[in-house]
Amino acid sequence: MRRRPGIGGLQKAAAARDQYRLLGENVAKLRTDMMKEQLSTFRSQLEEFARKHKNDIRKNPAFRAQFHEMCANIGVDPLASNKGFWAELLGIGDFYYELGVQIIEVCMLTRSHNGGLISLQELCNHLRQRRKKDREAVTEDDCLRAISKLKVLGSGFETITRSWSWLRAKAL
Repeated sequence: MRRRPGIGGLQKAAAARDQYRLLGENVAKLRTDMMKEQLSTFRSQLEEFARKHKNDIRKNPAFRAQFHEMCANIGVDPLASNKGFWAELLGIGDFYYELGVQIIEVCMLTRSHNGGLISLQELCNHLRQRRKKDREAVTEDDCLRAISKLKVLGSGFETITRSWSWLRAKAL
């Protein structure tokens, strides 16, 4: 006949639980350390990529959009701060803030003609005419990013998307 566990059996079970807990904590710490190391390596590789392709990111709208999409997929916002690391490295923060100012200017100039509702395509055409001498081309994606940065000024600008994308500029 089997004996039931006594105090010795309970103590062994408690010791085994403690060992499993310690082992679990060690594994979690190792995984955390490995993850931190991988993130550090990834960040340095992303920084190196950005440095290497800085001019392409600034000048090529398609490449810039792909770079932003890649950053968004990994949770990095290069536009988060004008004084942030990415803005200093790439200068893209300035690009979008300058573009935002130009968008406001176009909205103010065309408001008497369109009542504050302008298609994104027409807005981009106005901006391209204004920026002919600038090296950086402007795409609709660039305009949408700049408009999203204008939201910090309040609810004066919003995009309306139906079959076409429109920018509505409320009273300026």
